[in-house]
Amino acid sequence: QVQLVESGGGLVQAGGSLRLSCTASGIIFSINTMGWYRQAPGKERELVAFITRGGSTNYADSVKGRFTISRDNAKNTVYLQMNSLKPEDTAVYYCKNWGTGSYWGQGTQVTVSS
Repeated sequence: QVQLVESGGGLVQAGGSLRLSCTASGIIFSINTMGWYRQAPGKERELVAFITRGGSTNYADSVKGRFTISRDNAKNTVYLQMNSLKPEDTAVYYCKNWGTGSYWGQGTQVTVSS
């Protein structure tokens, strides 16, 4: 059974930082591309960042220079370090994998107050 479990969300003031974690089980983590999406109220889910099995990264223009995605294959965990947070970053953040199958986590709420 595949599980992706996110953690680390919360309430933070604008300009602050949060680090999200997503721990996977039931997949061969090291060979999967891993990514973070977010969905704000009334908006479509959008890709924020992803990291390939080889460590290459890609970011949405809206978060470049502020967010950093990384992975620890020994811990089956992908991280999203979010700095200089803005109110428009408020959303539910979801973890996703791309491998033999593709799965979603349950999401973690990030709220940035102005």
